[in-house]
Amino acid sequence: MNQQKYIKKIIAPLLAVASVWAVPSVAADSQNSCDLVRMAEPGWTDLALTTGTASVILKGLGYDTETKVLGIPVIYEAMVNRDLDVFLGYWDPAMETYFATYKNTGKIKTIHKNLDGAKFTFAVPKFVYEAGVTDFSDLKAHADKFDRKLYGLEAGSNELMFDVINDAQFGITDWEVIESSEQGMLAQVDRSIRRDKWIAFVGWAPHPMNTRFEIEYLTGGDDHYGPDFGGASVYTQVRETYADECPNVSKLLSQLTFNVSMESKGMGYILDEGMSPEEAGVLLIKENANLLDGWLKNVKTKDGADGLTSVKKSLGL
Repeated sequence: MNQQKYIKKIIAPLLAVASVWAVPSVAADSQNSCDLVRMAEPGWTDLALTTGTASVILKGLGYDTETKVLGIPVIYEAMVNRDLDVFLGYWDPAMETYFATYKNTGKIKTIHKNLDGAKFTFAVPKFVYEAGVTDFSDLKAHADKFDRKLYGLEAGSNELMFDVINDAQFGITDWEVIESSEQGMLAQVDRSIRRDKWIAFVGWAPHPMNTRFEIEYLTGGDDHYGPDFGGASVYTQVRETYADECPNVSKLLSQLTFNVSMESKGMGYILDEGMSPEEAGVLLIKENANLLDGWLKNVKTKDGADGLTSVKKSLGL
């Protein structure tokens, strides 16, 4: 199974759950009005964070915002029907199938890559990496230290791990995949790191694990997880005519760029500290205030004043 098919398999259940949460959209404002920016996200923590952060900035510019939690197919149909304006969460290639219907119609515009460097592959604690395990091919030489075990997620979500074990080139056909849950796996990672025990597990970014633990990702898994550590990018999309109707908001959206480390930290505020997406967004912006200059370059408030000054004032910066 290649990386794209696997990520689609992982995301499919999330799409199904998110679709259950779909609710009828509210009546749209005047088609020529940009005062209310209508956004959606599918209930994933990373997209809740980035959407919340965008909402904080837009409110600092004097706009009203509205965010709905909807299934991906519902989000796209709502954008086509002009009931939604903005979606910050097109994961490529994971969501390619869902966007394919709209890609060549012009009904939805992809205007910006807001995250690069997302990944999904094997990881190990930093001290294991520094001891010489930097590639999939290094696992076999240290089989005893790993107890011949790989730690994965829920049953049915570890096909690639089994594929790696069954791939003779790695020499680990006698290893075992420990199937658990995200929380269970990360609890084992935590215990192992605290006890200086070796562990190999499936890791991904963005996620708080990348800031909570000192971990490194292994090379050598391209045949199964895809290049660049199972790499993916995330894009911002808007409905067909939104960029022309609302050039100031679109200017912000075309400059609003995140990175994996800041998203991982911000997701932790939501998952571990119980913050709302906007609360997490406020803290994230304050911790990365240097990014505001680029995000708000040539962006005005709704009333035409300097956007950077207004947003900083709204945040007490």
